[in-house]
Amino acid sequence: MFSSHTLHDLLNSYGYAAVFGFVMVESLGIPLPGETMLITASLYAGSSHHLDVVAIWLVASAAAVVGDNIGFAIGRFGGYALLRRHGAKVHLDEAKMKVGKLVFERQGPKVVFFGRFVSVLRTYAAFLAGANRMEYRRFLAFNAAGGVIWSALYVFGFYYAGSTLSGVRGTFELVLGAGAAVIVVAALWWIRGHVRRLEAEAELAYPGPLDAHTPS
Repeated sequence: MFSSHTLHDLLNSYGYAAVFGFVMVESLGIPLPGETMLITASLYAGSSHHLDVVAIWLVASAAAVVGDNIGFAIGRFGGYALLRRHGAKVHLDEAKMKVGKLVFERQGPKVVFFGRFVSVLRTYAAFLAGANRMEYRRFLAFNAAGGVIWSALYVFGFYYAGSTLSGVRGTFELVLGAGAAVIVVAALWWIRGHVRRLEAEAELAYPGPLDAHTPS
């Protein structure tokens, strides 16, 4: 939807605001290419020096945290009801929602932190954390850490690589994407193999209707 030329035009016209907007919107749950914009901005800064690399990092970090907090709030104050009302349409029944609640209670910080580095989770982890009532202070701490480290790796890595790396950018993104895919597939494989056990554990943890264990 957004070509490299379009992203360059947006950077030329709006600078840091374009970086902030793309990263924030992707983080709050709308699948906009925030990561691609961050890479493009870093390469642009490295080759043209029209943008400051530290400023890009600070802007991207702030955008990631702000966007994720908005996504968390949407999930916290409306996501649970949305999942309860429409979850069955995507085979998300009460048993699976109990599993999600259990996973976030046990491994929520890891999901939030490492989710920043996986494209699908980066978009939806904050919303799911809110919908599953993850404790906010824990969410904020691991979310902020993930956002700051994620943006630093991308911004400084691509900035110092500059125009040299731009020629192999596609290969680099392919490797990152393949690594993320392996993580996601492994997680799905593990969940599928343990779903019955997890459902049983979740039922023991939250017996009866899920609504009774989820404060409004």
